[in-house]
Amino acid sequence: MRRALRCIPALLALGAAGGCGYLPIGPTYHRPSLEVPPAYKESKDWKPAEPQELTSRGEWWELYGDADLDALERQVQVSNQNVLLAAARYEQAAALLGTARSGYFPTITADVSSTRSRNTTTAGGGASTSGSAAPAARTQDRVGLATLWELDVWGRVRRTVEANRESARASAGDLAAMLLSEQATLAQSYFQLRVTDLDLGLLERSMAAYEKALEVTRNRYQAGVAQRWDVTQAQTQLENVRAQHLDLGITRATLEHAIAVLVGKPPAALAIPRKDQAPAIPAIPLTLPSQLLERRPDIAAAERRAAAANAQIGIARAAWFPTLSLGGSTGYASSSFAGLLGVPNRFWSLGPDLAGTLVDFGARRYQVRAAIASYDQSVASYRQTVLSAFQEVEDNLAALKMLAEESTAERAAADAAAETLAIVENQYKAGTVDYLNVVSAQNASLGAERAWRDITNRSLAASVGLLKALGGGWRSDALPFRSTDVQRARFARASAAVWSTGGAPPARAWRRPCGRGRPD
Repeated sequence: MRRALRCIPALLALGAAGGCGYLPIGPTYHRPSLEVPPAYKESKDWKPAEPQELTSRGEWWELYGDADLDALERQVQVSNQNVLLAAARYEQAAALLGTARSGYFPTITADVSSTRSRNTTTAGGGASTSGSAAPAARTQDRVGLATLWELDVWGRVRRTVEANRESARASAGDLAAMLLSEQATLAQSYFQLRVTDLDLGLLERSMAAYEKALEVTRNRYQAGVAQRWDVTQAQTQLENVRAQHLDLGITRATLEHAIAVLVGKPPAALAIPRKDQAPAIPAIPLTLPSQLLERRPDIAAAERRAAAANAQIGIARAAWFPTLSLGGSTGYASSSFAGLLGVPNRFWSLGPDLAGTLVDFGARRYQVRAAIASYDQSVASYRQTVLSAFQEVEDNLAALKMLAEESTAERAAADAAAETLAIVENQYKAGTVDYLNVVSAQNASLGAERAWRDITNRSLAASVGLLKALGGGWRSDALPFRSTDVQRARFARASAAVWSTGGAPPARAWRRPCGRGRPD
């Protein structure tokens, strides 16, 4: 017993090596290199607001100044089922991290048993003869306590914790990306609904004007100054607009249902009143391309997955080395519970165990190759995510600039078409043109107005797309598990202090971080 106890400090020193100065197996992770442009191609002549304006306004959708949108957006984080699904996946990843961290510490088990048995063999090793007496049955009662601690000499446990921690951080990035995506989809659907309200109002005003035109045409026909086909054309124009109005009603209902699902409600539980007003395009702060890497949660998630895959290489390479563990057990065993806890009934065992695989016919080699290939996949996925992010920013920047110019031109065209309609209507009343000219002018004016509203809808959608592409208000420092994890090192140093001094560990041993200061 004493000889075994003298071996324990050396073993605990190896355990401390696993906590602070462990032999690192596997490559040290570095963020994959990228070619980041100094500026966006489409940002020429872009005049955004200062970045401080976004942070002072709070949530990114508050830039639009719409109270109804604010109320809907705040329900997404609470009730959206896709967001809740991503949150549950993050909780699962965090739980797996806790499971991996438990590998830093010994496993302690206890058992209580009572066994009754009979040995049917004779003392000479043969079967009992027919004339001999049957062996007596024996009862053994047992109370035991056992522990097993794998000393992380090669860093396998540490790499496992690293992989699980980075996977949990990637899941946190997925959660933030899902939340941002659902919020952006809600904003775009809401703005499309508001533009649809504007179109409904336009068609209702047009129907009122066409009804008056039909009445005037009928009066002129009854007076004999207009033809019958003038009346039918006026009626056709009115019914066409009425059909467009009904079709827009379908569009609005569909958008309202989609918004209800985005906020986690059944469509029957949400009704959004009409409002003939759409928000203006806000001034959007534009960050540098290099800052985009810190502001996009999907980029952060992809980069953390690369870090987790890098740790998996270390786990695979650690399989080449033997595992060193310290095991022990103690307890009491007796033929009766009476007096079970007496000193003569006590048993114990304590000792190290070194185990390793000698021949596996290439299994470990292929596992390392598979881990390296998985890392290469994650690096390619990370780089592709960054390139797609740059593309989204450039696309929406170009769309906003072009749509702003297109909106100006279309607004001028709509005003000119409205003026043309007024002139043609006066000419028809004066009898200088027929009603076909009026119908043509009405179609041109209504089409120009609806085209301008469609540009407004596309501009709002592009502005939301740009804010989403820039990451909203998210930053990478929102990822969890950033603090240095030194639980294993603290435990190993404190345990070594107990065995070497024969007393309680110094309080400093539980607080002092690893000498390297390297995070998990």
